[in-house]
Amino acid sequence: MVLRPALRILGIPIHDVTLNETLDRVAAWMTEGGAHQIATVNPEFVMAARRDPAFRAVLGNADLCLPDGVGITLAARYLGRPLRERVAGVDLVERLAARAAEEGWRLFLLGAAPGVAERAAEVLRSRNPGLIVAGTYAGSPRAEEEEEIVHRVREAGADILLVAYGAPAQDLWLARNLARTGARVGAGVGGAFDYIAGVVPRAPRWMRRVGLEWLYRLIRQPWRWRRQRVLPLYALLVLLERFRSRCNT
Repeated sequence: MVLRPALRILGIPIHDVTLNETLDRVAAWMTEGGAHQIATVNPEFVMAARRDPAFRAVLGNADLCLPDGVGITLAARYLGRPLRERVAGVDLVERLAARAAEEGWRLFLLGAAPGVAERAAEVLRSRNPGLIVAGTYAGSPRAEEEEEIVHRVREAGADILLVAYGAPAQDLWLARNLARTGARVGAGVGGAFDYIAGVVPRAPRWMRRVGLEWLYRLIRQPWRWRRQRVLPLYALLVLLERFRSRCNT
């Protein structure tokens, strides 16, 4: 599968891929070898990357930047490059687990609070008989723990490393360490383990379908307002980007 040229939203690349195409790309990487990084990008990522050159560089070098967040799909449509599908991190994990059970790929779940990755692994195994979860570990993204974590993942023989430290920590960690772990695919998945383990309930399907999952999260977790306060500025910057592009045509 040849990737379409990435759309750039405020300078950050977003690939127009569906979830099925993402899984096919992972399968191709399993055959090709090497280490390949996936980022699940939402508007908060974009705004953080504007402030953090290291994070911006990681997203710019990622093999896939998935459109995770209704703010990304809305911005793409407004900029005249509509995306075919939103690819949420939790959906990616669930579908990767199903494909891994079929293909024999070995998963490693890294991050979240102590015990959450283990519970998420149990749920994924119960839904996908034959799934191999080679290891789970909470750990932390601190530099002093990197060597131990890299050793754990390498010893487990993981093919796919899913990291739930939140952005930008998970993505920076993967950029520094993925190649050393021996895993062929690494993805930052944010709060996906919490949802799968049932620690945090996910929005009802109808709210996800109409793009209101962010509101459900805010109601359930009011502290999220600190993250989401960048969204008005994000919307304004997207409006300005569209205006500039029209002036240049």
